[in-house]
This record gives sequence, structure tokens and C-alpha cells, in this order.
Amino acid sequence: MNWNSLQEFVSMGGHGAFVWGACLVSFAALACETWLVHRRMRRAALAIDRRGEDQ
Repeated sequence: MNWNSLQEFVSMGGHGAFVWGACLVSFAALACETWLVHRRMRRAALAIDRRGEDQ
């Protein structure tokens, strides 16, 4: 496609709400997954540290 203005690019031929909405949902899901993995790794590291202190 060829867009002549920023407004045409954002509207994406009338489908902009769906396109940008999908991008937003995808970004939110990736950010949430990254945060959850980081939290799980931190908890696992703390559990390993606790086991080492018990011995």
C-alpha cells in the first residue's frame, strides 16, 4: 500500500482500529509474559537460596 499522509497510515483504509488494537493486545501479552517469567525466575532463585541455607 502507498500512504500519502500519516492519517492514511493510521487509519489503514478503515481497518486501523483492528490493526492497532491487535498490536496493542500483542504487546500487552508479551509484556505480561516477560514480567511473569521474571517473577518465576526470581522466586525459583530465592527457593534455591533457602535450600542452601537449610543444609
